[in-house]
Amino acid sequence: MPTIFGTFTIAVFALAIFIVFSIVKIVPQGYEFTVERFGRYMRTLKPGISFLTPFVESVGRRVNMMERVFDVPQQDVITKDNVNVRVDGIVFTQVMDAAQAAYRVDNLDNAITQLAMTNLRTVVGSMELDEVLSQRDSINSRLLNVIDHATSPWGIKVNRIEIKDLKPPADITDSMARQMKAERERRALIIEADGEKQAAIARAEGQKQATVLEAEGRREAAYRDAEARERSAEAEAKATDMVSQAIAKGDVQAINYFVAQKYVEAFGRFAESNNTKTLIVPADLASIGGAIGGIAELIRSAQGDAPTPPRTPAKKTTGSNG
Repeated sequence: MPTIFGTFTIAVFALAIFIVFSIVKIVPQGYEFTVERFGRYMRTLKPGISFLTPFVESVGRRVNMMERVFDVPQQDVITKDNVNVRVDGIVFTQVMDAAQAAYRVDNLDNAITQLAMTNLRTVVGSMELDEVLSQRDSINSRLLNVIDHATSPWGIKVNRIEIKDLKPPADITDSMARQMKAERERRALIIEADGEKQAAIARAEGQKQATVLEAEGRREAAYRDAEARERSAEAEAKATDMVSQAIAKGDVQAINYFVAQKYVEAFGRFAESNNTKTLIVPADLASIGGAIGGIAELIRSAQGDAPTPPRTPAKKTTGSNG
């Protein structure tokens, strides 16, 4: 009897534990559980603790709600210009509706992978090799739109898709390398020629500015020389006018000064001449004054002015020195 009672107690205790575990469900963060009643979907359990009807309801699918990454296997794709390239990629997806992801498609991971492979082949095959190599962003955008639209009924959101690797054939790669080298050499030559052009322009501009400055200097010097000559001529004309006025008034000293000045200037130019070997200086310089006085008297006579009596002795004295 005790043995039967102990066995019954153990069975009841085990049944209680089973009922508790079948009723109480704890959903971890990042997951959602679907609840089925006799095999039919009823509701979705969110993260936390939940209670089910014993012997009636059960957990159907445990759906991962976190963002997941799928590798798109490498495959050979023929481009629009008949070049065979090997391409692969990665897809980032996230389940937005656990019920649709659980019951709308069978083997969700394989479905997303196959969908990405077929669309990658379609998009790359519609482009030329140069476009494929230079427009990865465009390819990613087109793939994202197509795959996201296709997986939307499954409760899946495609966040992004990236092409991971592109491998053209070896001969195409060598040709591209030679083309790139030739292009870089061409750019180097253009840059070098442009530098030489800029240097030549700079030198020509410098020479131009130097010539302009030199011409301006010559013009300024010529202007200053002309101004100096003009002022000298004005001074000389003024002096001549003053001497002429003095002569007209009968001032003998003025004409003596004027003739003496011209005499000294002529004598100086004669002394500076390269052809002059011998220079004879008059011993009696007083005769010069007498000559000057005689010239003054001639000028006064030409003007019709008679010599005044007080100046007669000076005139005789000047003649005796002559």
